[in-house]
Amino acid sequence: MIDSLPPDTHTVILALGDLSGILRGKRLHVSMWDRACRTGIAMANAIFVLDMTCDIWDTPYANMGTGYPDFVVHPIEGTLRPVPWSEGTVLAIGEAREEDGSPVRVDPRGRLVRVVEKAAVMGYDAKIGTELEFFLLDPETKRPLDTGIQVYGIARGAMFEHVLGPIRNLCTEFGIPIELSNPEYSPGQFEVNIHYASALTAADNAMLFRNAVKEIAADHGLLATFMAKPFSDLSGSGFHVHQSLWFDGRNAFSDGSGHLSDVGRWYLGGLRRHMRELALLGAPNPNSFRRRQPYTFCPTNTTWGGDNRTVGIRAVEGHDEAVRVEQRDGSADANPYLLVAGQLAAGLWGIENEADPGPRTDGDAYAIDDVEAIPATVPEAVEALRGSALAKELLGDELLEIIVGMAEREQAFVAAAVTDVERARYLEAY
Repeated sequence: MIDSLPPDTHTVILALGDLSGILRGKRLHVSMWDRACRTGIAMANAIFVLDMTCDIWDTPYANMGTGYPDFVVHPIEGTLRPVPWSEGTVLAIGEAREEDGSPVRVDPRGRLVRVVEKAAVMGYDAKIGTELEFFLLDPETKRPLDTGIQVYGIARGAMFEHVLGPIRNLCTEFGIPIELSNPEYSPGQFEVNIHYASALTAADNAMLFRNAVKEIAADHGLLATFMAKPFSDLSGSGFHVHQSLWFDGRNAFSDGSGHLSDVGRWYLGGLRRHMRELALLGAPNPNSFRRRQPYTFCPTNTTWGGDNRTVGIRAVEGHDEAVRVEQRDGSADANPYLLVAGQLAAGLWGIENEADPGPRTDGDAYAIDDVEAIPATVPEAVEALRGSALAKELLGDELLEIIVGMAEREQAFVAAAVTDVERARYLEAY
């Protein structure tokens, strides 16, 4: 079925998320829309082996030997929406297929589709809500425009309302339902909460949101970045994932009295069991791991608790419909599809195996030293991912090695760089 275009449309963006969750695609003249819906639009399969700078390297899926052939991107029915900040423009999310019509096996979105289908077979609809943090910076200096920390500050928020207001309102009009925004724990840093939706829609929304923020900020003369740790002396940016499973129209995580049910506890147990193994999906490069420091509200271990922001996983109880768990270790630069797919797969594993989440942490989780630590570096995370049976089942060997390959390349780039800190300390002293 072909989605109808608004009558004033002149441009259609057909887009999909790459390996890093960066929105890529093509802009079509409106006359091409019928053809795109019938036969798709060709794009080079290098999209899924690009790094964030668009550098490529040979992988078993795409390499110089195969010539980096095309795959075909088909618009996904129901994803078409006007772009409110670009008159006459609409956007549709695309599904990548090989020339023979089969799904591209290394497409991150496709991996989430499979996990969602597994949840459905088990009788569950996964609901996901996301919180994303980012910085708004001066595009010339690449530094915040304000100084000092004013977390939740109404006056500080008002300074940026000419940008945050359009972000909230235009994204909601774009089909990404924004609940709220606030200044975060650094100058120039903000958090936006996106209302929960079914898992695939929530991941789509997170990918589209990051691109929308960058475009809207640029329209207001600012640079938006979801880099995990852009400044050594300031807080990093996280990607928190709230999740629950619904069965026959009710929240399966609630026991009926607003407390976590057995299903919720087993799901939480699965998250804990696989949190270390899947850490690379939430922290894909060396900079991502720089934010994992004690007493920064970024978890360093696999503890869980109630309303406790020092733990790795919060169990939020209260009203039946609001009972959920929140995994807090992801960084803002994570691929939304891989992050959600990994956590959902881990939680479903927990239900299948009735995984006990272990003791609850009620105090300072950073002070606990007898709990499994989350990897603090890329090499640790790579080793954990490669050793994970769940990761191999979730990702398949090809995509797993592409993810690992990109992380190892980034680690090598960073390790080889001479930094300003080194020059400041050693240049004149020796």
